[in-house]
Amino acid sequence: MSALSAPPVPAPVRRVLTRRLATQRLTSAGLTSAAEVVRLLCCVQSQEPLSASYSLGLRIGGRRPTTLETVRAEIDAGAIIRTHILRPTWHFVAPEDLRWILAATSPKVEQGMAGRHRQLELDERTIGRALEGLTELLAGKNYRTRKQLGPEMTEHGIDVGERLGHILFLAEMRGLICSSPMIGGQHGYALIDEWVAPAPELDAQEATARLVYRFFAGHGPASVDDLVRWCALTKGQIRPALEAIGDGLERIEVDGDELWFDPNIPARPSRRPEALLLPVFDEATLTYPRINFPRLDGHPLAGRPTGSAASSDLASGAVLVDTENVGRYTRTVGPKSVTVRIQFAPTATAEHRERARIGAQAIGAFHGRPITIEES
Repeated sequence: MSALSAPPVPAPVRRVLTRRLATQRLTSAGLTSAAEVVRLLCCVQSQEPLSASYSLGLRIGGRRPTTLETVRAEIDAGAIIRTHILRPTWHFVAPEDLRWILAATSPKVEQGMAGRHRQLELDERTIGRALEGLTELLAGKNYRTRKQLGPEMTEHGIDVGERLGHILFLAEMRGLICSSPMIGGQHGYALIDEWVAPAPELDAQEATARLVYRFFAGHGPASVDDLVRWCALTKGQIRPALEAIGDGLERIEVDGDELWFDPNIPARPSRRPEALLLPVFDEATLTYPRINFPRLDGHPLAGRPTGSAASSDLASGAVLVDTENVGRYTRTVGPKSVTVRIQFAPTATAEHRERARIGAQAIGAFHGRPITIEES
């Protein structure tokens, strides 16, 4: 092996990575809609909505390429909700899953916000008054953007100031508001009870077991540590849930880790993309701090942790060829074209580079614009 050659991926790890790609429908038959993808993955991190929408599009099948407009149409129709859920960040979630996931995870998330409440001088009386005002402003499907809500709450005698973002966050975590249809291309807010159909309530144990199962079904093979990173549950909650699920999940041991998965979810590839240019917060890469796609020697992100964003550029991501991470890319969407800049590891082969160029075309198709590729 030459000094520049990347070590081979051990066979058990390669099988895990291959199965994950199939489970998440990146290399197996695509699903029929963005909403189906969200249901499979349960919650999809989406603080950068363009990139998150592209992640959904990569997992949809059909003869015609999925575009940003088709994903946005599903959001505008209420088939996908974008809100703060699971952790203190944005996610896509299916409307029927919204309330029970909030009930299972929000209390622990809020427990961690006590210091921030003190900083912002927010007590329950102040929060309650702000949420009442928010309810009045949004009632009757009177959808509003964050920019609109600030002045309107002030006019109603509720001085939120720099606390507005935190008030909106709390309103989402407490199941009061969520995303509305887009307003002039901007994220809007709606009252959950006016926008999301009622759903049966689950008790705490049932909700926890369902969340644990849904994570491993959509992300497996994965570890309990992967699940702890993904949501607000503790190991003390997860272990009893795994016992309750029983034979619904199987487990294997790889590299010293116990990994859980649903044996009924697709495990083998049925299609072979030339390359996958995955956004920085894609569920296939972000979810797994330990067993992740190995980077080639000299990778531009060498030394930074795997399974993390590893970049301050929200429009960036990983370049995967089969089960290897061969480089990183950034994406710039202009009014008439898309520019994709790929930075390869020096050990990337000519085949890696050619397959990455072909894989990058999916970004242009998703945005409905011609693509320019720049390499280094």
